[in-house]
Amino acid sequence: MKKIGLLGLVFLIFIGCEDVVDVDLPEVDSRLFIDAFIRIDESDPTTRVRVNAGLTSSFFDDIPPADLQNIIIVNLDQLNGAGIPSFVTLTQTSPGVYEARENTSFFTSGRLLLSISHEDQDYAALTNYVPAVPIEQLSQGDQTLFSGDETEIVISFVDAPDRQDFYLFDLDFDEYLVTEDLFYPGQRFEFSYFYDDGLDAGQELQVSLMGVDIGFYNYMNQLIVQSGGDQGPFQTPTATVRGNIINVTGVDIDTIDFENIDSLEEVEGIDPENVREGFPLGYFAVSQTFSSSIIIE
Repeated sequence: MKKIGLLGLVFLIFIGCEDVVDVDLPEVDSRLFIDAFIRIDESDPTTRVRVNAGLTSSFFDDIPPADLQNIIIVNLDQLNGAGIPSFVTLTQTSPGVYEARENTSFFTSGRLLLSISHEDQDYAALTNYVPAVPIEQLSQGDQTLFSGDETEIVISFVDAPDRQDFYLFDLDFDEYLVTEDLFYPGQRFEFSYFYDDGLDAGQELQVSLMGVDIGFYNYMNQLIVQSGGDQGPFQTPTATVRGNIINVTGVDIDTIDFENIDSLEEVEGIDPENVREGFPLGYFAVSQTFSSSIIIE
């Protein structure tokens, strides 16, 4: 008790000596943020799509929701009875959240175009469905790293042969990891992931493995590094990392080369400033997902 009282006194003295320092932070222009990462479970005949839209603000502020004028996903290679590409219109279910349910087959073949309108600006992104492989085994290990309080989880999977694969792991608790099969093509791969704060006995942990393309792999790799694992890369954009969503205001989408975004600056009728600075943050990706869970011992 005496030790506790002494520590409390020292703490109060420390607080009493603190000065309040006002820091002038730079003004930051608001920017649209779109989280359009769609996870596909092929065992489910339908898929619920959820896209989050927000507006970035100044330092330390929360991201307010964005009120979109329109948001649709078009499958350019699936035509309806009238010969028009099939599309899904997302509706707002809560502030900044847009959802729809559609047949899973809509997302697993063909080129998928995301089209968004916000404050009289048009945005678009093009992607393809990326397959993954199942998690072979998820188990708890007994190794630690530095503090001795970490929890080790061992994950294994078998890489698909005859193709180049990039993977994103959702390790629960807003922790993510990316890997590519450069050194284990077509082979079984096993690795350990350590949770710094440890996990409680009886706690359930869910791990998901998702297939991604090289663009989303690089994008997520940058965000994971910047987030430092504290908030997760989907929480608050920590820097202007350019995704695959571009400003296409005033442009015929059919003329856009999505593989070479910078070429948009040369398109007649487009504002080059919109190409360089008017893009929103975020990414549009559609990934096959396999999940597995484990109870911590």
